[in-house]
Amino acid sequence: MVPSHKDMWFVPLGGCGEIGMNMNLYGHAGQWLMVDCGVTFEKHEQSPGRRNRVEMADPAFIASRYKSLSGIIATHAHEDHIGALPYLWEKFRCPIYTTQFTRNVILKKFKQYRIEAPVMIVTPGEKLDLGPFCIEWIPITHSTPETNALLISTRAGKVLHTADWKLDYAPIVGQPLLPKCFQELSHQGVDAIVCDSTNATKAGHSVSESALFEGLLEVISASEGRVVVGCFASNIARLQTLGNVACVSNRYLGVLGRSLERIIGCARAAGYLQKNFNPVMSSHLGYLLPEETLVLATGSQGEVGAALYRLAADSHPDMSLAAGDHVIFSAKTIPGNETEVDALVSAFKNRGIKVTQADNNSIPLHASGHPHHDELLKMYKWVKPRVAIPIHGERRHMARNAEIAGEAGVPVQLTGCNGDLFDLTKDRVQRSAVPNGRLYFDESQDSLLPVN
Repeated sequence: MVPSHKDMWFVPLGGCGEIGMNMNLYGHAGQWLMVDCGVTFEKHEQSPGRRNRVEMADPAFIASRYKSLSGIIATHAHEDHIGALPYLWEKFRCPIYTTQFTRNVILKKFKQYRIEAPVMIVTPGEKLDLGPFCIEWIPITHSTPETNALLISTRAGKVLHTADWKLDYAPIVGQPLLPKCFQELSHQGVDAIVCDSTNATKAGHSVSESALFEGLLEVISASEGRVVVGCFASNIARLQTLGNVACVSNRYLGVLGRSLERIIGCARAAGYLQKNFNPVMSSHLGYLLPEETLVLATGSQGEVGAALYRLAADSHPDMSLAAGDHVIFSAKTIPGNETEVDALVSAFKNRGIKVTQADNNSIPLHASGHPHHDELLKMYKWVKPRVAIPIHGERRHMARNAEIAGEAGVPVQLTGCNGDLFDLTKDRVQRSAVPNGRLYFDESQDSLLPVN
């Protein structure tokens, strides 16, 4: 299967019909371009109480064609977009292109696995030629810095690959979204938009990161004891907001969790978290007065062994919580993690520790990084593509995204799943055109195995 110079193909190997594990291919003139290479974390019935199993798309189709792979692009630093690179890069052995912050995160991972790979820095707004593909990096807002949409141009057509996104005009960290960057695309004749569907079923507009400061400050200032906030490590804007809250509320800032410490290092190396973010040493947290302590912790999804899990079990070496302390979940509970999160909440409450969850609180304590109905409608009306291809969501999310594209006047909507071939010059989908499946990393064998 080789795309000709007249073809412009899109082939998702992961992340289409599911949330996570993103791996996308574009084909033209005998060459392929990979966009993102992520993982998902799945529970496994044969390993109760253990960490979730790391799974990723089976790359056999493109691995057997690695000489035709022009490069790999990482749109942003989330695990479901870059987490598989340490496991799979040896199968591709081609350069990776991304921005400074995401590069820092990838290199940390590669160092852990003793991988030496070329990870090239791209500046937002830059244009890059890779084989027959011309890629323009268009800054877009999301819940981690330096996320970029990609305008992928070939002689056969142009595609806007949105990556994960939202319309945030005050994102705290990074530049606000600029509508004109996308409105101008309507004059260039974009053939197709490959678009994030995660929140397509939600009405209205997502909450801006800037709207969270007042809510977090209110809840934290009203707390009399220690406050621990669980959040996603990669959300640098949330970390900055909590640093600002610590400063205003006269609390020392602490950090618990290796993934948080790694991400903070990567962020600072890229120029972020330079003001109002000065964590004390974790070993000093136990000596601070309860009312002057604010701690950021990993494990908001109930992960076994994470900082929140150990605090709930009163087994963390650096700090203990007591009755009257307060744990805040500044994160959405990801579907499938409800049981683990509920158990974590119960463990805290059974010890007299107050718990506040963003999921069921009227005060805004969390902001999603994905577009709701109104944002999708705006994007489609700005860009005016001929074809809309929803990805990054379950079937119901993608179906709703396709409906919104129709509402916005997009003439053609194509939906499918992993392994389908979307022919963007003929506006059609060839079902199950490419073999696809899943691999998982078996820690006991230190190897990748197929998911049955």
